[in-house]
Amino acid sequence: MDYIDRPADVRKGEDLSSENIEAYLKKVMPDLEGPVRVRQYPSGASNLTYLLSFDNRQLVLRRPPFGTKAATAHDMGREYKVLSALSRHWPYAPRPLVYCEDHAVIGSPFYAMEHLKGIILRKDIPDDLFSSAAQVRRLFEKFVNILYELHSLDYHAIGLGDLGKPEGYVRRQVLGWNKRYRAARTPDVPDCESVMAWLEEKIPPETERPGIIHNDFRLDNIVLDPADPFKIIGVLDWEMCTIGDPLMDLGCTLGYWVQKDDPEERHLIRNMPTHVDGALTRRELVDLYGQISGLRMDRFDFYYCFGLFRLAVIIQQIYYRFYHGQTQDQRAKGYARGVPVLERAAKAVMARSDL
Repeated sequence: MDYIDRPADVRKGEDLSSENIEAYLKKVMPDLEGPVRVRQYPSGASNLTYLLSFDNRQLVLRRPPFGTKAATAHDMGREYKVLSALSRHWPYAPRPLVYCEDHAVIGSPFYAMEHLKGIILRKDIPDDLFSSAAQVRRLFEKFVNILYELHSLDYHAIGLGDLGKPEGYVRRQVLGWNKRYRAARTPDVPDCESVMAWLEEKIPPETERPGIIHNDFRLDNIVLDPADPFKIIGVLDWEMCTIGDPLMDLGCTLGYWVQKDDPEERHLIRNMPTHVDGALTRRELVDLYGQISGLRMDRFDFYYCFGLFRLAVIIQQIYYRFYHGQTQDQRAKGYARGVPVLERAAKAVMARSDL
């Protein structure tokens, strides 16, 4: 069967000017032929992703979300710079092609990149994509290995030495996400103050091995080869990439990781197939990363708790835009239900932790 990830009609309120896009891109890429057709990838809830189809080529366009945004978030120029460097040294980064700061084109900065045609695993794995739990496990182990490959890149050597400041990274992240949650809180979600206080109290020592971290490394940002679903050909969504503690990256990945024996309420907000037979458990994922990297994993309760809380903040920020009428994306209407679920999961980590 055909499992290629495909776009859909553009959501109401997130339209782009086809005429402006076509005129601009043909000016900077004169080899493009025919009129442009604009469609939208439906999964994105932060930066928005569109497929631009010309007669002879397909491109992917990335732009910030509509509505109020954090002052330092959704920096298209930064994302373009990251991919420009990474795509020359790491085979999983899509190649960016054009960056535009002119708001007259679509109302915001944007960039266009190469289109990676492939399979993306979302909530469930198609029944006939893999024939055994062993094959699923093989893919998940590859997923962990390429995350470590990213963390191991010499970021100075590839031109990303100024991407972030590793010193004090974890503390800045904790304080920053705490501040974002308080700013985005609506009356229908918990205050999460005990979780925020615990995270501030348990901040670990500085890492001795900072690296490039993706900050949203999850299965539905992974592109698989249609001819060989065990082969990863791309990693998407680089808007939060920086230099920092690799274990923070792994903790953020685990924030999304709902395994088979988790409470039912966690499964109700699951959006990736991390629960299937063959999938690594969180403990197995942490142990495998520790084995590959040689890093100590004895403080991982902190990183996992942070990952859960950060995910709560992300979905609350999206819900905040819906609550205040800044987006018409109806998916966001139910996001607030996930915040107390993630808060309870974080509190469960805190209760059993010996940190």
